[in-house]
Amino acid sequence: MSRYDLLIKGGTVVLPYHGEIRADLAVSEGKVAAIAHDIAAAEAGEVVDARGKVVLPGAVDAHFHLGIYRDLATDAFEETRSSLVGGATTVLSYFRTGSHYLDRTGSYEEIFPEVLAAVSGRSWTDYGFHLAPMTVDQIAEIPYLVAEHGVTSFKYYMFYKGFDLAANSRDARAFTMGDEYDLGHLYLILEQVARVQDAHPGLRLSLSLHCEQSELMRVFIDRVRSQGDPQTLRAYHEGRPPLTERVAIGEATTLANHTGTSVNLLHLSSREAIEAVVLAREVNGAADMRAETTLHHLCLDHDGLDAVGGLGGKVNPPIRTRADGEALWQRAADGTIDWVASDHACCMEAEKGERLWPARPGFGGTALLYPVLFSEGHLKRGLSLARIAELASANPAKAYNLWGRKGSLAVGFDADLTVVDPELAQTVTPELCLSGQDHSPFEGVGLTGWPVTTVVGGQVRFRDGAVVGEPSGRYARRA
Repeated sequence: MSRYDLLIKGGTVVLPYHGEIRADLAVSEGKVAAIAHDIAAAEAGEVVDARGKVVLPGAVDAHFHLGIYRDLATDAFEETRSSLVGGATTVLSYFRTGSHYLDRTGSYEEIFPEVLAAVSGRSWTDYGFHLAPMTVDQIAEIPYLVAEHGVTSFKYYMFYKGFDLAANSRDARAFTMGDEYDLGHLYLILEQVARVQDAHPGLRLSLSLHCEQSELMRVFIDRVRSQGDPQTLRAYHEGRPPLTERVAIGEATTLANHTGTSVNLLHLSSREAIEAVVLAREVNGAADMRAETTLHHLCLDHDGLDAVGGLGGKVNPPIRTRADGEALWQRAADGTIDWVASDHACCMEAEKGERLWPARPGFGGTALLYPVLFSEGHLKRGLSLARIAELASANPAKAYNLWGRKGSLAVGFDADLTVVDPELAQTVTPELCLSGQDHSPFEGVGLTGWPVTTVVGGQVRFRDGAVVGEPSGRYARRA
């Protein structure tokens, strides 16, 4: 009988916050069991040859949207399958009531078990959820969600406040299916999260924030549309400019500091946004404010996408300029940005259409998480492999109460990992990503450094461009 279930042999093992070592890594019962200079292949039931390759902790893709535009069970199967391509072994998906998702409102005590049932047995990765309290009654459910379901992160969308862009309406309540969704509602959520935090000192309870200021958006959108209503991603950027992020970050962090609530500032898209975070941290001292950016805000620019044509790159916040992307890369390197996520939302090309404002926002990107960080971050900009592992895995695991299980290859952690071929060069296509989505704004981008094996819970689930076995992802309870 073999001593170990799986052996990753001969690779460069990357340990976040520490560095790289040439070592063998052994797995037993779904956990990392040993790291040593040389473990005999005969000691393992299965061996993965990692010579000349890099072994990274499985990415924790902490910003995902399962089921936003499609059937939740179908999305869970196809889009977590896509995660394996990019080396992600855990996804944390946002969910809310209102338009899209299940297109209904009500109690999370009733609705959330339906969500969990739809995803169970369909996910290739481990998975968890961030929930958005859209009503006052749902704010009151936060203690229940923490205690009963291990949900420790919540969300508020600042740009829903008072303006429904899809309907071009000054009243967003038809979209949110909720109460008055204003700064008062945000303040009530912050108070409640801080109150529940006091009862759970061993956890980090947090509120994630989509920071765009809706009243300013209304002014700029009206201005853009009055100037010929251009149907370009540049126009979308001009209608929702970085100023709206900067102001919203100031509002949100001021309230969070007052209530003492930990916050996550999501998908920062611009130089102005990340510099607003730097300022907020300086002003608010010891307040816990963590910063996220996305692959597309790091790597894509609206002029480049407009040159290709189409609205496939429409997303909120908008794609900005190349200079904004470089500013975000610099802040990812120096530690200002805590993690990088995909903000994956499977959206078909037909749902984009040819008209800018009705086009649905969002697209998939989870298949590119480690390829972008390795190719653009490590090879092109010199980020260390340890820093890449921190951005993709360790830091989101720590922020969302998964550390100790996820985020590292240390002995005792879940055996979630990916083996990257540092010389494998591929051009992005929708087919390569193994997603249900039929297009990609990254299409045609060449990247070097792709996962060739991805392991979830000690089981090889992706090898050489194809999935292996059946979905075995588990719900990641975080309390």
